[in-house]
Amino acid sequence: MNEAAADATRAQPLEAGGAGRVLVVDDQRNMRATTALLLREAGYAVTEAEDGAAAVQRLGAEQFDVVLTDVRMGAVDGMEVLRASLEAAPTAQVIVMTAYGTIESAVEAIRRGAYDYIAKPFKEDELLLRVAKAMDKRRLLGEVSLLRRDFRARYGLEHIVGRSAALRELLDRVVRVAPSDATVLVTGESGTGKELIARALHAASRRRDKPFVPINCAAITETLLESELFGHARGAFTGATRARRGLFEEADGGTLFIDEIAETALGSQAKLLRAIQEGEIRRVGESLSVKVDVRVIAATNQNLKAAVAEKRFREDLYYRLNVVPLRIPPLRERREDIPLLAQRFLEGFAERTGERKSLSPEAMQKLLGYPWPGNVRELENMIEQAAALTPHAVLSDADIHFEPAPEVPGASAAQTLAGAVEAAERRAVEAALSRCGGDLGRVARELEVSPTTLWRKMKALGLRARDGG
Repeated sequence: MNEAAADATRAQPLEAGGAGRVLVVDDQRNMRATTALLLREAGYAVTEAEDGAAAVQRLGAEQFDVVLTDVRMGAVDGMEVLRASLEAAPTAQVIVMTAYGTIESAVEAIRRGAYDYIAKPFKEDELLLRVAKAMDKRRLLGEVSLLRRDFRARYGLEHIVGRSAALRELLDRVVRVAPSDATVLVTGESGTGKELIARALHAASRRRDKPFVPINCAAITETLLESELFGHARGAFTGATRARRGLFEEADGGTLFIDEIAETALGSQAKLLRAIQEGEIRRVGESLSVKVDVRVIAATNQNLKAAVAEKRFREDLYYRLNVVPLRIPPLRERREDIPLLAQRFLEGFAERTGERKSLSPEAMQKLLGYPWPGNVRELENMIEQAAALTPHAVLSDADIHFEPAPEVPGASAAQTLAGAVEAAERRAVEAALSRCGGDLGRVARELEVSPTTLWRKMKALGLRARDGG
């Protein structure tokens, strides 16, 4: 069951003022009946279970907000009821009832996840107070769970899987910048999910009800790119048999996502700059300008600063795009997300084919040990391939096949140890500079070296703080 479905079944909202559902579990009939009566008179919907076994059965079939259970019963005791309750509905609150001589059992129950305990014999007011507080906590947890589901749906994050610190930091920035109209530059290696982030930004913005229009500059020839972006007049060039609106006009009021922005020619870059800066475009072959209201999100897998230095990219356009930079970490920097992603891709395979498959521990270890140069896209293709070609329900490590790493043209067949170490240090420092936005204090803490050592190492490698921006 995925996270949204689990939240929906386990944390239904408890309406304020509504009758919460309470399960009372006690193998002493008189005690159970008296407790249930008190709670019913207080307005709760109460179900009774005569022992732990009956309670476990009830928990598997029904949802309860509060479970009030005795600790010492027969073969299935209160600890087992607690475990079953937490498995069936993690937001349900468990209160254990215990005699004075077994307080240590109550303390152990709280350590295992119980909300509270109450010692027998208890007063009516004391019982009702503790149940009311448990119900309040259940209501709060239900609201938080619903907010989490609403949040993921509202911000378009349901397809972004992971819980690593690097991904959480990225998504926090996405949520904070999304409501604004600031231009965003999304950077990251191929296959990291730049368009997913762009769509999340759009879904969380005030423009969410307007178009989201993507374009991949690398997939369009230079001669056609301007026509695609800005439109053209009839007869503007051979084949232009009618006037056509460009993508800027198509995205009016919404978001234009320009992927592979580094692939644009300098002439197109000048027109892009004007469109972003002035909020107007001019169709190819026309002299009149057209006003547009578009938020631009650009993306690239290249180092635009290096492209600026090499005169391949306009510096003024770079700064216009880089108002809010968002760097997507490669998969090798968030390996803890690999199991979650693999499971999501297997669930997608099951939805399409009806075949449910899982990964053996050995197969998962193999996935965790691979560097994933193609990032999330490569992992998805790998899981799809393995699931499609394997007749078994459980994928083994033998079913996971990696393509050999491509050879770099002109690369030396051998490398000295010192050269390999220097190359590895350079990659580590450059990656940290990029993640930390050039903040040398953060870089030093992340690499676990002193600021002086970091400064000396950067000087030896010819690196500067701005290389990470």
